[in-house]
Amino acid sequence: MTGVESPAYVPGHGLLKGRTAVVTAAAGAGIGGATARRFLQEGARVLISDAHARRLKEYEAELAGEFGSESVAALPCDVTDEAQVQGLFDAAVAAHGRLDVVVNNAGLGGTSDLVDMTDEQWSKVLDVTLNGTFRCTRAALRAMRESGGGVIVNNASVVGWRAQAGQAHYAAAKAGVMALTRCAAIEAAEYGVRVNAVSPSLAMHPHLVKVTTPELLAELTAREAFGRYAEPWEVANVIVFLASDYSSYMTGEVVSVSSQHA
Repeated sequence: MTGVESPAYVPGHGLLKGRTAVVTAAAGAGIGGATARRFLQEGARVLISDAHARRLKEYEAELAGEFGSESVAALPCDVTDEAQVQGLFDAAVAAHGRLDVVVNNAGLGGTSDLVDMTDEQWSKVLDVTLNGTFRCTRAALRAMRESGGGVIVNNASVVGWRAQAGQAHYAAAKAGVMALTRCAAIEAAEYGVRVNAVSPSLAMHPHLVKVTTPELLAELTAREAFGRYAEPWEVANVIVFLASDYSSYMTGEVVSVSSQHA
């Protein structure tokens, strides 16, 4: 791969010390897993969740070995199931008495031209990516309203702004996440909750490779000004910023984490 090399990993600075966080879709090598690790490095206690129970258990064991079992816990959760979502947030509050940060990372992609897309393909992507974010945001807001504040960070995408063939369902869902973020932020301000989103362009991880052709990955990488994709931890760094007090006056914002040409 040509282009600017990835930067050195940034060490933690205690930005989330003493806070309790929930991160969805956090089992492994993607943005969710990178965010959970960064949060732990910043001093947070983290409850990770994912629909893939085996991968979740493996990643919990990996993080516990590195940061201690008292700092990390895991609970499987399918964000399309309201009972599981509520159970996840109830567990976080029960374990720590309050909920400080939530990262809604769960999403589902795929490639299909609209003319050939089935109702099932459309609905499945929207149910995980948009409806799942809604369910988790609602549960988080209820918990944070009771405790008097908190931060929610949603994971959107640049395709919520920019057209890309074969991505109508995903783009519609991510545009919905952006709108949900803005509306939730206005409603939540009165009880001290901030709601923002990140909008990555191309963050590479093994699961993306499985669902994207080499030709498309090469095309997407070529669009980046740096000539490379983002490391998942580079997106996680921006999520840390939005979760921390450094962004205390930001709410309802969608922050692009991208080097794409305009």
